Amino acid sequence: MNEIIKNIEAAQLKENAPEFHVGDTVKVYGKIKEGNRERIQVFEGTVLKRQGGGARETFTVRKSSNGIGVEKTWPLHSPNVEKVEVVRKGKVRRAKLNYLRDRVGKRAKVKELVK
Repeated sequence: MNEIIKNIEAAQLKENAPEFHVGDTVKVYGKIKEGNRERIQVFEGTVLKRQGGGARETFTVRKSSNGIGVEKTWPLHSPNVEKVEVVRKGKVRRAKLNYLRDRVGKRAKVKELVK
């Protein structure tokens, strides 16, 4: 039974999954359906976490909109995620950045990774 589920999930994976890490600032191009029309909306923010694996892998992005924190979680391999574009790399030392939820303004920034 497990092999059947693995085969189905493997067929749903994207071939060119986007390459980004926790702490990066990304632009997520998400498809939004309004009635019979479809458009692409950009959501730009910091990646707080990536969780799961395979076809079930999700990632959460947080941004500040008019002083209010907004978070969205997307499935990585969803057809509703057009593409994920990395704006800048972040230097972090942990896998989940939940502490950023309590911070506002400059304190909520992540240092940039310079190579």
